Amino acid sequence: MLSLEPYLERRPAELSGGQRQRVAIGRAIVREPSLFLFDEPLSNLDAALRVQTRLEIAALHRRLKATMIYVTHDQVEAMTLADKIVVLSAGAVEQVGSPMELYNRPANLFVAGFIGSPQMNFVEAGRLGESGYQTLGVRPEHITLSRDSGTWSGKVVHVEHLGADTIVYIESDAVGMITVRMFR
Repeated sequence: MLSLEPYLERRPAELSGGQRQRVAIGRAIVREPSLFLFDEPLSNLDAALRVQTRLEIAALHRRLKATMIYVTHDQVEAMTLADKIVVLSAGAVEQVGSPMELYNRPANLFVAGFIGSPQMNFVEAGRLGESGYQTLGVRPEHITLSRDSGTWSGKVVHVEHLGADTIVYIESDAVGMITVRMFR
């Protein structure tokens, strides 16, 4: 599960930070406690091992039916592993809810900007002639690009092709920098 077999003959001082972290996770797992406290358990792992270990932790959670409190700054870990997320900022609780509740109905600008990758676009309402609002938030995947017409015009300044989706950065005189996520 933790991919430590090649290192079984090594002494603790001979292990990397990521290997030591996996040993600590393994020590917790074998005890089968009713409560796990994880503090950034995947932070020192490479990307492939992070995905594998995340899947194993999710499977472990289902199998043991144990409560897991998982501290992370990685929103992908939070969104994929949590039943409930508590978003903190400077020690204060900003919002508590399921991953999709936080994504679809963020309580404030901090949560809206923290949950989602790429993050939500924020536009000052006054730049759009809107009254009654200070800031409008639009998720990058809720914007459609068109060569012919649209509410906002702008110039493409950068494109990131990520395989299944493409991120387009647009500089608009009306609203500033806008991020668009296209699925292709």
